[in-house]
Amino acid sequence: MIRRISSALFSLLLLLSAGQLQAQEKTLSLPDALNYALKASQDARKARLEIEAGRYKTEEVKSRALPQISATGSLNYNPILQLTALPGELAGQPGQTLLVAFGQKWNSGASVSLSQNLFDQSVLTGLKAAKSTQEFYRINAQLTEEQLIEQVANAYYQILVERHKIGVLDTTLSNTKRVQDIIQGQYDNGLAKQIDVDRIKVSIANLQTQKQQLLNAVTLRENQLKYAMGMPIQDTIRLPEMDFSRVQPGELAIRDTVNVSARTEYRLLQQQEQLLKYQKEAYKSEYYPSLSLSGNYGYQGLGNEFPLFKGAPAINWFDYASIGLSLKIPLFNGFATRSRVRQADVELRKLKEDMDQTTLGLNLQHENARTQLKNSIIILNNQEENVLLAQKVFDNTRNNYNNGLAPLTDLLDAETSLTEANNNRSAALLDYKLAEIQLIKAKGNLKSLLNN
Repeated sequence: MIRRISSALFSLLLLLSAGQLQAQEKTLSLPDALNYALKASQDARKARLEIEAGRYKTEEVKSRALPQISATGSLNYNPILQLTALPGELAGQPGQTLLVAFGQKWNSGASVSLSQNLFDQSVLTGLKAAKSTQEFYRINAQLTEEQLIEQVANAYYQILVERHKIGVLDTTLSNTKRVQDIIQGQYDNGLAKQIDVDRIKVSIANLQTQKQQLLNAVTLRENQLKYAMGMPIQDTIRLPEMDFSRVQPGELAIRDTVNVSARTEYRLLQQQEQLLKYQKEAYKSEYYPSLSLSGNYGYQGLGNEFPLFKGAPAINWFDYASIGLSLKIPLFNGFATRSRVRQADVELRKLKEDMDQTTLGLNLQHENARTQLKNSIIILNNQEENVLLAQKVFDNTRNNYNNGLAPLTDLLDAETSLTEANNNRSAALLDYKLAEIQLIKAKGNLKSLLNN
């Protein structure tokens, strides 16, 4: 009975473990991988936190335009009062110096003060800059997302192509093992030589080694993909097979021009330019006068006893208040403001050079992407034809070998050429997909991959 219960528990644990392993495995299409990365990647989350921090910075700047209120309280005990020298004439003692103690042993008080900026040009400029800073962080987050999309998409296609190469090797291995069976049968019947058996074994061993290397490369690339996505490395992912025969080169329109101003990189520089302009205005605001309102109300108690209550004997309580306006007019600060304004102007001119260079670089990127895509299409079409030709040569050589019209070396060479042609096609497919991503990026449409 106990054994039956133990067996049942063991089976249940196995089922639960299998369920957990299955639950951890994720089937990822390219949009799935990209959307997962945008949610889980640490870089994307940090960019969103920058947006949140920008809102708080805006609130901090707004606080300068709101009233500033503070309260203070104090309690002082003077065990020895300071003596002040007075002329004796005040007390009818000419020629004498009188030492008189002023003040009380205990002094307590509480007050509330208020200040309000009525006019401060730097505050007004700061409010404008704070809103522009929020937009800067938003655009920067968008740029981070686009860079993440590019990184994940490249890694995704690299894995698909590596797996496609594994499929090619599996087919080659299967064909080679069939040839091995034929040669082994011929050898057993005295129709083949030992060297032929050894050669086919070496060929199979080489193919198995290549397959193992590709399997290891796929594992490493999958780990890199999971890292880029922000996915736990321990999770298992499965990428759906891609039908490379359905890839139609030239589907992506290749335009001759690109709208640089729509690129996120350029928009980020434009926003940075706006922030530098506000910085220059903030320096100029130091030339403006500022006006502020202040108010203060307090209550104070003085006496030679501990002032706990207002009605305590020998304790004098009284209140006081003040209201005032403060006008500050800058006159001369040693040309410090002028220097800061000129420095800000230099920064703006430097940024203008960066914007011109970025415009040139983005146009170069677009032109190179167009050229690379066109070249990839040509190479891919050539490789497709090469695979068909290599397959035809292999089929004819195998038929000739089976009929005793070709040696084994010709068959192995034809098989190697077919494998190489398939691998070259796989490499051309990868180059094409990567070039396609670069052209999509150059057009500023990377987020279109989220819905492909």
